[in-house]
Amino acid sequence: MTELLATLPPETVAMTTRDGVRLDADVYRPAAAGPYPVLLMRQAYGRRIACTLCYAHPRWYAAHGYIVVVQDIRGRGTSEGVFTLGRHDAEDGAETIAWAAKLPGSNGRVGMYGFSYQGYNQYMAASLAGPELQALAPAMAPWDAREGWSHSQGAFRLQSSMGWATQLAAETARHAGDADAYAELARAAKALPLGERVPARPAFMDKYREFSHYTAWRDTPPDDPYWQDISPAARLRAITERKLPALLAAGWYDSFLEGSLAGWKALHEAGAAPAHLVVGPWGHFPWGRRSGAVDFGPEADGGMDALHLRWFDRWLKDADNGVDADAPVRLFDLGSKSWRSFDAWPQGSHALFLAGSGLASLDAQDGRLLDAAPQASHLVDCVVTDPWRPAPSVGGAFGTPPGAVDRAGVDARGDVLTYTSARCTEALTIAGDVALELHVACDRPSFDLACTLSRVQADGKVIPLAEGYRRVAPDADTAVATVRLAATCATLQPGEALRLSIAGAAFPAYAVNPGTGADPKTATGASALVTTLGVHYGAGQPSRLLLNLV
Repeated sequence: MTELLATLPPETVAMTTRDGVRLDADVYRPAAAGPYPVLLMRQAYGRRIACTLCYAHPRWYAAHGYIVVVQDIRGRGTSEGVFTLGRHDAEDGAETIAWAAKLPGSNGRVGMYGFSYQGYNQYMAASLAGPELQALAPAMAPWDAREGWSHSQGAFRLQSSMGWATQLAAETARHAGDADAYAELARAAKALPLGERVPARPAFMDKYREFSHYTAWRDTPPDDPYWQDISPAARLRAITERKLPALLAAGWYDSFLEGSLAGWKALHEAGAAPAHLVVGPWGHFPWGRRSGAVDFGPEADGGMDALHLRWFDRWLKDADNGVDADAPVRLFDLGSKSWRSFDAWPQGSHALFLAGSGLASLDAQDGRLLDAAPQASHLVDCVVTDPWRPAPSVGGAFGTPPGAVDRAGVDARGDVLTYTSARCTEALTIAGDVALELHVACDRPSFDLACTLSRVQADGKVIPLAEGYRRVAPDADTAVATVRLAATCATLQPGEALRLSIAGAAFPAYAVNPGTGADPKTATGASALVTTLGVHYGAGQPSRLLLNLV
């Protein structure tokens, strides 16, 4: 075991950007003279927090022979300037890297770490960074600003977008010295007003719109250059040209799972530098063994700080520790509660076909998942979405509560279709991407599809594995609707089964589709219509679930 070094208390230092803005940082050092490589985290929530919700304290990394710099980004903490989401992260980040590389005791080599926004701004900084930046470790980070961050397959992520925007707006108000605005925004953050006349347009957000990106996210069209300007995906070439080894961490129940996987796939396929991916049974934070109703065991608990240390030791200290020889993909199996290694992203397409007698919304035994499409024709399951009592979002990345919670009660509702496979007679492992092809018809010009793949345990609990949500717009070809679900990795044990659940809503994670053809982001609650959706299956209309069997 490496002997830990004594460390010094943090020292607050400042740098000045190209346009004269002061950015403050805490610097944690080993007590012994260096030189040492630098680990940089650029914080949006206050530098003393330092992402300790899921990482070891910076002094732990300093004790392992690093100078750790945790900086308040522009307009946050005590740093000067005005925070505008995505506008300054690339330029400020690149300047900070060059500055940190020249700190006393530094050997000139810099790595970046941090999760969520602190992962996002690693990508942005990397697109402009100089040679001092030599490794990345973005965790739980978005890749595309629209798809997978503000929206999902055309649907606005209401609760998460409003909740996060309110948190950021409160900090912006505090930074601006507006105590009254801060107090009102803080109150709203603790109890989001999701029942106003237009749920996506709460009065408090219009009142304090200058403090927030929320209205831009809600109102900017998908083809507007705004989204590209703040998306790491649009900077892929600039990032890969720098040939930076990247360790990406994600969680099966994290809201940024889609972005984490898209980012890793893009970096891995570019092949400019090693890109490793680790996906655990976690939500956004913490990264521990328990999620919802499930204890995922000791293998899920911790270990990420040690992995980060190995990663940075290899690329910033030239340690021959073998981390670059590890499998590039490590996925936590939600069923066996153990880690699986893959040389590439698991791919394959096994189809399970929807079947039943038309009672899948009322009888859990009626809707089935079969290995072959039923031969009967004109089979249909109808499900009605009542905007007065829409199906709720429960479990997964966006539910209340989130994570691996039992959703059997939601599946028992009459506005949720369920299709369940036969109980396994031997262990069955699925790993990789999940998609759904549905033959659908609706009595309204637009509708939503909220789909969840779950594991039905032997005791009857229904634990979500992957979820997908799609808004089907009025001009869409709806004869066959494809819904992309999140990826997963799970081994079903003997006596367990797979279940697919389909509803027309998942509120308040997503705004309820009014069914009129109007955008749910602008529609009033009073204008919403009862919607009847028909899912067809059988000969000529084989609605099916697509997944990969290992």
